[in-house]
Amino acid sequence: MQEPQFPAHGQADAVAGKLSPLDVLRLYPLHDGTLLGALESRIQADPERPFLRYRGRTWSRRAFHAAALDLARALTARGIKSGDRVGIVARNHEGHVLLLFALARIGAILVPTNPEFGVTETRYLLGKAEVSAVAASPECLANVRETVAELAVAPWLIVLDGIADGAVPLAELLGDAAEGAVSFSELPGGAPARLSPNLPPNPPADTSCLIIFTSGSTGFPKGALHSQRNFVTAGEANVARLWLQPDDRLMTVLPMFHVNALFYSLAGALAAGACCVLIERFSASAFWDTAVETGATTLNIIEAIGRILVARPLAEFRPGHRIRSVYGARADVREHFRKAFHIPHLLTGFGMTEIPGVCCAPFDGPDMPGAMGPAGRHPDPERPWAQLRVVDEEGRDVPDGIEGELWVKHPIVMQGYFRDDEQTRASFHEGWFKTGDLVRRDSDGCFWFVTRKKDIIRRRGENIAGAELDRVICEHPSVVEAAAIPVPSELGEDEILVCVVPRPGAALSAEEIAGWCRARLAPMKVPRFVLLTSDLPHTPTHKVNKQVLKSDPTLKARAVDLSAAR
Repeated sequence: MQEPQFPAHGQADAVAGKLSPLDVLRLYPLHDGTLLGALESRIQADPERPFLRYRGRTWSRRAFHAAALDLARALTARGIKSGDRVGIVARNHEGHVLLLFALARIGAILVPTNPEFGVTETRYLLGKAEVSAVAASPECLANVRETVAELAVAPWLIVLDGIADGAVPLAELLGDAAEGAVSFSELPGGAPARLSPNLPPNPPADTSCLIIFTSGSTGFPKGALHSQRNFVTAGEANVARLWLQPDDRLMTVLPMFHVNALFYSLAGALAAGACCVLIERFSASAFWDTAVETGATTLNIIEAIGRILVARPLAEFRPGHRIRSVYGARADVREHFRKAFHIPHLLTGFGMTEIPGVCCAPFDGPDMPGAMGPAGRHPDPERPWAQLRVVDEEGRDVPDGIEGELWVKHPIVMQGYFRDDEQTRASFHEGWFKTGDLVRRDSDGCFWFVTRKKDIIRRRGENIAGAELDRVICEHPSVVEAAAIPVPSELGEDEILVCVVPRPGAALSAEEIAGWCRARLAPMKVPRFVLLTSDLPHTPTHKVNKQVLKSDPTLKARAVDLSAAR
């Protein structure tokens, strides 16, 4: 199997004139693999470099470090200790980052949740995590109060902005750091202080720091537990993935309960010594203005965001942006991103909440639209990375070109599902994580996604990948989004129903969708039912929630039955 090649130490990217990923990491002293250890390493190189920007305020490395320590002391004084969990219910906020680093310093764990969840969903997540405290933005506070009132042990509350009865303001916990008037003590020789009054000894790198809940599209969400080492290592890998530089600004529009925003954008900024530009939430209409105003140079997206940006009026585009690379731009938007948006480096890869950053197309390698890419690499060639297998139902390796389930061994693997030993055991086989994704590997060692094992439509004795239909239909120039699902057939097994969101103003018909599929797919894959709709349900990580669609008994009746039309 071929692997992506990184330039040797001292070489620069011949295209962009950038430091190699390994040279970027070598700008900073070695550290212990913890979040604060990595940050202190960057502080020693340049304490005043920007680390985090939010709502027009920029935190330098030095100022952020001091604020995180102040917050850690305040949380400790209020009883938070190693192993405790603290939830956060908010749109993207600097409080996510401050709490993550402060809790990591204590050895405690951040539990980010989706602020759009209702009381029932939020109660499940916070109750499952048995949180000791919950931070919330003001608009989420009423929901959180109702949520925690019925938990066995009610956590205390933190309000991220302003003041609220019964909740401690984040500004109060930060003290002087809330206004940027921060102090910074150093040991002789210029090294940042590792031990501070009222704080326990620095925890080791394998201490848990995050519980990230899966989307729960096929059942109850499961909380993937990750260590500080996982977080820091994922950031180092993202330096290689996007050739991040210390002067980069990583525009972060994905939500901070998403592994992408945490392990790629924030951790990547930490590893590269770059600046994380945290945006409260993705806004398509304001995207290009924000990109120009913040000086963003790179970002991570998901396929839905790429399609939304392509569908927006071109008048919103700002040619003065500085974005040079985008991770997550899928095949159907790449040409538009290059030609209309003038973004040269478009990359895709593969990872999961449980195993971030497994595959990625090499930064300056051949274009591989639609591919997951080969197994990724750490910038240091001496550091081991992911091992991948493609196996059949019995766990036997299959030849190249044959689809099978992807199994992975990875340095960045979850420590387990929080308090769910049964699901943890079921997800592994002799150390291999079973992804539940069907893929194929080509002769060059590149992996190609086929579908989720649970996204199979059984029609006339054949297995059809719903994801394949989604991809093909989304390539239609008048389609924003599509989702293929099985519906019962009068003859047994399934028929194919596709839900399609047309572009605004497009004149699209069910018959045109069927014709598009006939020209590109085998006859058995052409959908029988087509439903044109204004939107689709999504999981918290912005993937189409096919479980919701499958549970809607009205879809079939509302769709056009193309067999009746013939």
